[in-house]
This record gives sequence, structure tokens and C-alpha cells, in this order.
Amino acid sequence: MQSIILMIQPFVNRESELDFLNRKYNENSAQMIVLYGKRRIGKTELIKKFIEDKDGTYILCTNDSKEENIKEMKDKFAILTGKEYFRDIDVSSFYSLYKHLSEEMGNRKVVIAIDEFPYLIELNRGVVSVFQKIWDELLINSNIFLIICGSSIGMMETEVLDYKSPLYGRRTGEWNVSPMSFKHLKYFYPDYEKDSLFCLWAICGGIPFYLQKMNGSLTVEENIKDKIFRKGEVLYNEPKILLREEFRESKTYTLILKYLSLGYNKQGELSSVTGIEKGNLSKYLSVLENLRFIEYILPLGRKKGGIYEISDQFFRFWFRFVYPNLSDLEMGLIDEVYYRISLQLNAYYGKQFERLVIEQIKNKEVPLPFTYTDVRPWWHKENEIDAVVTNPESREILFVECKWKTLSKTDAERILFSLEKKSDCVQWNNELRKEYFALFAKKIEGKETLRKTGYFVFDLDDI
Repeated sequence: MQSIILMIQPFVNRESELDFLNRKYNENSAQMIVLYGKRRIGKTELIKKFIEDKDGTYILCTNDSKEENIKEMKDKFAILTGKEYFRDIDVSSFYSLYKHLSEEMGNRKVVIAIDEFPYLIELNRGVVSVFQKIWDELLINSNIFLIICGSSIGMMETEVLDYKSPLYGRRTGEWNVSPMSFKHLKYFYPDYEKDSLFCLWAICGGIPFYLQKMNGSLTVEENIKDKIFRKGEVLYNEPKILLREEFRESKTYTLILKYLSLGYNKQGELSSVTGIEKGNLSKYLSVLENLRFIEYILPLGRKKGGIYEISDQFFRFWFRFVYPNLSDLEMGLIDEVYYRISLQLNAYYGKQFERLVIEQIKNKEVPLPFTYTDVRPWWHKENEIDAVVTNPESREILFVECKWKTLSKTDAERILFSLEKKSDCVQWNNELRKEYFALFAKKIEGKETLRKTGYFVFDLDDI
């Protein structure tokens, strides 16, 4: 029953995207909408949902050849128009094909969704200029709703959205499709308790594709064993496959991600352990950052000396626990591998709990005592604070500690007292600032009493 629920709810938390697309659709003019976002995030399903009650067609580009893509579009336009001659017309350019389409459409309102547009760019970078001409000369005065979609974020941003792109200034709207929030996982797994939902989020993040591959009738442990650790399952080799699709030098990027997952998160450390010269490593890291595989985190008050971390939840889990154990997993030693990683899972969940709290604060999903402009961790020597929330104008600052465990009131008081002591080391408007202190944990006893004393305390029941 639950597997059926997963299949019929692929649009959880996609109301904003659909509302945006429908608002643009209802405008009385031609539209060129750019949709982009990382792979597996649900862009294709979003487009198909949008056009299911509209006159339109969905076209998936490939990297086979220009001719194959034109053939695919001819077939789709024949179905859209009901004119079989589209399949037989002798055209060698996208412009000629769209000229026929615009003449056939007249003032008819239709959606043309072109998915994985970066494949066309890879085949010929000049295609962007061709679509500029198609828009300027054929579509701008039509009633066509054109969607240009892509998973290669770097290419979409540089070749389609950048001010140097021929299409710059032509788009009438854009949307970067983001992962779902933690609060929406309950719609995928209504029978899971909140701590299990969090563990699932710590493994899959908010990526619908990964969530739908798990089984709601199994525990989190059983899902790890059966859906990730078992050879032949879709998620078993998922990151390796995606990296091969994205990069020619996939082995180098795999090596970098492997050591990032093991905690070598400074450039010097990475260079030493991977053997990649610093100058070349900078280029690889820049590419990974642009494609949202990793992120660079600077602590409060610092302009350099930050660290790199894998930003994709599933990639982080896979490189930490699957990749180092592939030899044993290939032999089917699933229980043995799980036993080994079980000793490290709680620490992993603890780190991901910090990330969840920071995400919740950034998304304004936690009631805090002041408006704020910045959320980031802080560390100096042996001292570390999980998150510091600031407003430079009002000089207000909130110090946050995160603990993935159940805390008694006494435990919570001890942690908050330690947090207050550490906050003295943070150099930020020290003489003028107004300070607040917050504690997040799996479960906190005596929350109300702590709140009455001025602390901000939250556990999973509040998130």
C-alpha cells in the first residue's frame, strides 16, 4: 500500500513551482521559461504534471546527434499538430523546423517543453544563438509557452542564464528547482516516526527520486541494507553513474569526493591525500561547487580558512559508507558491512542534524526572537559552535548548539551553560551585542521550564 502512496505523490512541495508556471501560462503573451536544478530532483515530473491538462508536448533531448534531436522534435510536432507532414519535411536546422511549427500554430496556445537542453549545447554551442533567433523572429509574438530545462546547472547558468548568453534578456521567467524540505517527508512515509524520518532525510536529503526508491514498509536499517547496500538496486551505484554522466574525468572527481567524505575538507589536506597539485585541485573544486556537488563553508568573522563539504545528502552517505565497502558488498556481505557502519552512524546522524537545523533556520522555519541576515557555523582552535545567527544592524546574535540525542533538563542546562562560555570567544560586536542561546536535540525534557528562563529550545516535535 505504501509503495502505491509513493507513486501517486511525486509532487509533494511542488505547489510553488506549479503556481509559478501556471501564473506565467495565464499571461497573455509568449513565454520562455528556464527551469534548472540538479539531477533526480523531479524537474521532468514537474513539467509533465504542468502540461498534463494543457495543449503541449514534452521533448527529451539526447546527446546522440543534432539530426536525431530534430527527428524527435518532428515526431512530437506531428503529434501536437495532427499533421503527419512534419515527420517527412526535409529540414536540417532547428530554425527551419520551428518556422514550420510557428506557421502551423498561428495563435494557438501550446506548451513546448525541451528537457535536457544542455545536450544540444554539448553537440553544438551555437545552438543557443539559433534559439535566440527562433525566439526573436518566430516565437516572441506567438502564443507559445517555451520551457527550456536542464540538469547541468553550470551549463544552464553560463550558457543560458548568464548575461553573455545569446538568450540573456529573452527569458520571461526562471526557476531553480530545489530539494524538498524535511517537513514534507511525512507525506512520503506517513507511518514513520519523526526520528526515522530524520534518518531518512540524513540519507536521501529532499530528493524525490531517492526517497521513492526506499520502501515505507521497511525500517531505515532495512532500507539501507536492501535498497542501498544490495548489488543490483538502483541506488547501489547511483553516484558513480551520475559522475560518469557529468564528467569526463569522473575518476578524479570520485577521488576528491571520497576524501571529502572522510573529513579531508581543506584544500591543502585534499591536495596531499589525493596527490592532485593545488592549482589543478582548485579547478576541480570550483567545478564541483558550481554544479552543487560540494559547498564552501566560511565560519563567522572569517574571509578565508573555510572548509569544503559534500552538499548532496545521498552522495555524502554513499561516499562515507558504501564506496569504502564496495568490495565486501560485491560479495554480498551486507550484514557484515552494516555492522561496521552502525558503529559510526550515530555520529553521522549528529552531523546531519546540524545541517538540518541550519537549513530550518535559513528557511525561517524556526521561531527565533529577531530577524536575521546570516547563519553560519563558527570555530576557532578547539572551540566550535554549530551555528551562529546574526543581524549586524540590530547587533543581535543567537548561538546554537545541536545534539542528536535525548537530553534531560540537567543535560540541557549543562550544554547551554557550556555554549554561553564558548560564546565569549566569538569576536562580533562584543560590547554592544544582544545575545540569545538556543539548543536543538532529538528530545529535550523540561523544554517549557528552560524556555521560561530565556533559552530557545527545540526538539524533533518542534521541527
